[in-house]
Amino acid sequence: MLHPKMRKLFIGVDIHKRTHVAVIINCFTEKLGELRFENNKKGFEKLIEFVKSHLKRGISPCFGLEDTSGNGRNFAIFLLNLGYTVKSVDASLTYTERRNQAIAHKTDGHDAFCVAKVLLNQLDTLPDASIHDDSWTLQLLVSRRNSIVKVRAASKNQVHSYISHHYPSYTRFFTVTYCKAGMEFFQNFPSPSKLRGITKEELAEFLSIHSSGFFGIEHAERILMLVAKDGDTSTEYQETRDFIVSHCIKEIKHCNEELEVIEAEIKKHMKQFPYRLETMPGINTITAAMLISEIGDIRRFSSADKMCRYSGISPVSCSSGDKDKNFRNKQGNRRLYEIFRDIASRNISRGRDKKSPINETFLEYFNKKISEGKTRRQALIAVMRQIAKVIYSMMIHQREYIKPTVSKIENA
Repeated sequence: MLHPKMRKLFIGVDIHKRTHVAVIINCFTEKLGELRFENNKKGFEKLIEFVKSHLKRGISPCFGLEDTSGNGRNFAIFLLNLGYTVKSVDASLTYTERRNQAIAHKTDGHDAFCVAKVLLNQLDTLPDASIHDDSWTLQLLVSRRNSIVKVRAASKNQVHSYISHHYPSYTRFFTVTYCKAGMEFFQNFPSPSKLRGITKEELAEFLSIHSSGFFGIEHAERILMLVAKDGDTSTEYQETRDFIVSHCIKEIKHCNEELEVIEAEIKKHMKQFPYRLETMPGINTITAAMLISEIGDIRRFSSADKMCRYSGISPVSCSSGDKDKNFRNKQGNRRLYEIFRDIASRNISRGRDKKSPINETFLEYFNKKISEGKTRRQALIAVMRQIAKVIYSMMIHQREYIKPTVSKIENA
């Protein structure tokens, strides 16, 4: 009786933006053919004809796609609609296979060959390539939001570098530099040269208008006093530097407007998901969207421990002989790791009154780990793991957050 793998051909596909490269091997890792085809329907049909030319009676094809940027989505849909078996191959597995040679090299054809070998060796454990338009669309929205946040952060850093020369004491002007009044002030008065001839009454009226009456004459006097104390900071080409500051402030305002629009669209799209992650402290709609976009279909993880391992939260065990040690996992999905870290940090922090904790259960668990001799990082990772288990349970059962006790956390 033939082994099931002897009845299959394994096609590894290295995905790119314009063209893909496919390599066909049999169960003995013999390379049967290689083809570069375009990333369109005509190219997909060309590959199918090429694969069929290598098929014999009783042999079926199995495809493995290494798709890190989503460029192979249309190809995966095409194959699934034809009823073929399609597996998703993680790039780290291909990298390990590629490095497992006497002389490592990298070409598109060799990458596709490595994908095919991974497909052959791990056929039963590789995840099926699945197409979920809802989570994929949410991932696009979250990715777009992250891009805008990065642009805004870059503009803020530039503004800080410029106004630190213009106003050495600028951090004392406003408690929050980028509040509405703060941005209007630095846009209209990017340097002390623009404040010449401005009286405290005029500045107070300006601040009052842009702060809904929060700032008045006292705040205006304070700013003018700090500016006078700093002295004259004007330099050559001051007008050009002022223009750059004003332009950066405009860009920050534009990013804020774009974020409002895209976050409203994210909240609208989130209604399609049955999860109620926002009921947990430290998770708002945007954080919930980031979680869902990174996790995808929660059912692909058979347990919370596997999701923790995928996130890079679970420790890595290293043993040899009688020695057995656990080390911090530096691999896994780092974006998901950072999301869990942010949620854990919020849960163990205290509220605005600096007295009542956001989540006393996880804060108590964090302090307990510290008392056991763990470092703050190790204790935080322990909290992250417990939070990941809670989130897994909330998603798999589609239920609200139920506040656990420390004893339940330790027994989880």
